[in-house]
Amino acid sequence: MNITEVATSQTHLVEIVSIEKSDFEKLPADRYFFDWNEEATFEIFKLTIKGKDDILGLISFETITEEKRIHIRLITASRENVGKDKIYDKVIGNLLTHVAKLAVRDFGEWACISLRPKTQIAQHYIDKYKMNITGMTLSLEVPKILELIELYDHD
Repeated sequence: MNITEVATSQTHLVEIVSIEKSDFEKLPADRYFFDWNEEATFEIFKLTIKGKDDILGLISFETITEEKRIHIRLITASRENVGKDKIYDKVIGNLLTHVAKLAVRDFGEWACISLRPKTQIAQHYIDKYKMNITGMTLSLEVPKILELIELYDHD
């Protein structure tokens, strides 16, 4: 998977791996929008450019096995990678794709990912990632989940 440097259109390979305990010291709320220490009991993954340490995005989630679903609790790009003046594009799409791949691995054709977005960003997830309104959450299921993976995963 890769992200695109907006100013140059140069692509960079990314790694999405589990966060390490020492990473929590490098996650100030003013850069990552949330107190990620509060998510420490859930699975948290970080996105970095391959071979670099700077964390460009984070996602926390929980697997709800009986519903064949992975629920995204928090997802964010670092402050400089949000909005029209962002440095890198596709941070959020890659994080969503990573969780989508985990859901497909675990649940096959019944795979589902969901999240409960803030009201002002819900339409963005519907438009950009083709998520469906499912009550208080947005979700993505097969076949749309496979389309997301195909769009972002070029490994």
